[in-house]
Amino acid sequence: MVDAPNIQFLTTPDGVSIAYTVAGEGPPLVCTPGWVSHQELEWQDSFGEFYHRLARARRLIMFDGRGTGLSDRRVDDVSLDARLNDLEAVVGHLQLDSFALLGSSQWSPVAIKYAAQHPDRVTELILYAPFCDGFVASEGKDDRADLARALLGLMRAEWGVGARAVTGFVHPDADLEEQQASLQYLRQASSGDVAARILEEGMFEIDVSEYVPQIETRALVLHRRDDNAVPPECGRRVASLLPNVRFLPLNGDHHLPQYGDTESILGAIDDFLGIEPIAPASVAPPTAPAPSGAPVALLFTDIEGSTVLTERLGDAGAQELLRAHNDIVRQALATHGGSEVKHTGDGIMASYPSASSALDSAVQIQRSLAKRNEEKPDEAIHVRIGINAGEPVREQDDLFGTAVQVARRICDQAEPGQILVSNVVRELVAGKGFLFADMGETALRGFEDPTRVYEVRWTE
Repeated sequence: MVDAPNIQFLTTPDGVSIAYTVAGEGPPLVCTPGWVSHQELEWQDSFGEFYHRLARARRLIMFDGRGTGLSDRRVDDVSLDARLNDLEAVVGHLQLDSFALLGSSQWSPVAIKYAAQHPDRVTELILYAPFCDGFVASEGKDDRADLARALLGLMRAEWGVGARAVTGFVHPDADLEEQQASLQYLRQASSGDVAARILEEGMFEIDVSEYVPQIETRALVLHRRDDNAVPPECGRRVASLLPNVRFLPLNGDHHLPQYGDTESILGAIDDFLGIEPIAPASVAPPTAPAPSGAPVALLFTDIEGSTVLTERLGDAGAQELLRAHNDIVRQALATHGGSEVKHTGDGIMASYPSASSALDSAVQIQRSLAKRNEEKPDEAIHVRIGINAGEPVREQDDLFGTAVQVARRICDQAEPGQILVSNVVRELVAGKGFLFADMGETALRGFEDPTRVYEVRWTE
């Protein structure tokens, strides 16, 4: 897991709170969101690796637009001009006289308009998967129009289902785990209504084509040839209108730059910005993932009913509960020597050097949550916990393999407020004072043989 920069806040002239992060050193590079974003989740897993790479020779500045992420959710206007105000507020707050600007996807029209209006400030303009006018024709010229409107309606009616449909466009070959992570990210980053409003404007209403020829700044346009979300002809149209441009078509069908062949994107940006390429000698040769060499205990938490909580409390209220969960889990990790591997959307995956430390941590988590729930019954958080032990596969800062999958599936089997563990965990802590109840053998999804699980009696 990569280290995330501190999340900070500023207030726009019209009173909207905007969350932003700054990472790295060097000439400033302002990076707009792509569609919706979340500055805590943005720095995790492959996203975090991508942005740390962008920041290796630049001062990278990122932010959540109004209505999304950790920025103010209680806003009525998320139109292009309203989001342009967010970009202007970030630039003004950080007192940036000049900077490179990277605009992606749904925010590319914002970057285009800003660059045209501020030629003295934008030194280089980078556009990824851009468009300058509605990328779905509204009057029968594009047979995708009916499908697009149906998708927007689905997003507004049931964001969880709508987010799943969106994932099929932006991340077409995602496996089940990646799909789940994408769904959790989208649901935490925005409400369905706000996400639909931003997308609808981009599909049918935006037109900044008059601004594109006004941009004399050096520009780089990147677009993957088989992009399913924003057609590549949109990027070609933007490039054809820019007076001083390099257009680089890329292979692949991923809409998100953080997936697929990321190096072609990062390398092109480095080259355009005059950043020295990473020397081959400094890059470790690719190796097959290797076992850790020592068993570890693996713990998963999962918040019960996150969708219901969001519907009852709203996005901001649900986000507060998620932060409370994260704080409690991370305090237990710090107390018992655990390491956070990654955030899973509705929970956290962690590893421990011993099974007993994982159990002590799990008990602390449930007791801390129970105490909090007594104090705030209207904002109760109920969490499942599952623990397994084994020798996972290590790759970069993540853990994979059967041991991890079993821990995840055991967590899925737990009831809210329950700690379930595998038999190997029970055997490893024999004689150390933990009380267990045999729950019998259970079938874990994806595994042929049943697994015997035990409940930790943490209230006794």
